[in-house]
Amino acid sequence: MGSGRLATPMKISVILCTFNRSQSLAKTLDTLAKSTLPESVEWEVLIIDNNSGDATREVAEEFCLRHAAHFRYIFEAKAGKSHALNRGILEASGDVLAFTDDDVTVESTWIQNLTAHLNNGKCAGAAGRTLPERAFRTPNWLWPHRRHALAPLAIFDPTFGAGPLNEAPYGVNMAFQRRVFQEYGGFRTDLGPGLGRGIPGKSEDTEFGNRLLEAGEQLQYEPSAIVYHAVPESRLRKEYFLAWWFDKARADRRSLGIPSGMGWTIAGVPLRLFARLGRWMLAWLVTIEPAQRFDRKINVWAICGEIVECHRQSHAPTQR
Repeated sequence: MGSGRLATPMKISVILCTFNRSQSLAKTLDTLAKSTLPESVEWEVLIIDNNSGDATREVAEEFCLRHAAHFRYIFEAKAGKSHALNRGILEASGDVLAFTDDDVTVESTWIQNLTAHLNNGKCAGAAGRTLPERAFRTPNWLWPHRRHALAPLAIFDPTFGAGPLNEAPYGVNMAFQRRVFQEYGGFRTDLGPGLGRGIPGKSEDTEFGNRLLEAGEQLQYEPSAIVYHAVPESRLRKEYFLAWWFDKARADRRSLGIPSGMGWTIAGVPLRLFARLGRWMLAWLVTIEPAQRFDRKINVWAICGEIVECHRQSHAPTQR
């Protein structure tokens, strides 16, 4: 059980990157301040302001004055969430680093439950359960059988229980031992939100998790480490989901590189991707059931994202 007693004292740093969300940030900080941990555990929350233009500094600094024992404000001028994440890693003093976002609320046991498995030396990282805010209802135009159907809303809610995790966690609810950043590096700065035009705004978190899994590191899923993610109306639109999956496919293809062994290419794009695109376009056009039809349209948009990124990579030097 994730809420079990910690074997030995440790220090935990929670890294919270924020950009122009001063109102939701205040709500997130309020819930983090109510965290309950054993007295033997030292913990801190680092608020990494990624050059916000709203009242973020004022909100964060005022909060740090009221909770000086556990909260620190840090300004990172270099635009892009990956830069802010890496700054947080550099500034953190914890043996374990946990990560969340500025538009969530966390349960009081979140830090404790998420990090409980990381004090025995066996697990390199952990992921918790991320749910939509309590009033959320899944749109009827989403096909429920799609794996990670709610990923565009940052929802991570596997059907299996606590135990080994064989997929990368989402950045809103994950933690790692500090040593993995020393061994495998930080978050890639050619992936993630806010890095500039033409750079995919996704996968800086999952790329890092996949890096650890490929190296043979062990990750743990702990469903009792619960975070509730805000779901604004602007995201409950088909256009948002299509754009998200397009960008996600671009980011994943940038992470993995152009697929090998796929034969001939045109303009750097494997012909097999065009064949897949044709098959899914046909499936989309002939499907009648609305939710399944939209799901197949998502596949079309995702393959288009892969094609765009393959073309880009064939005309640009490898970015790492």
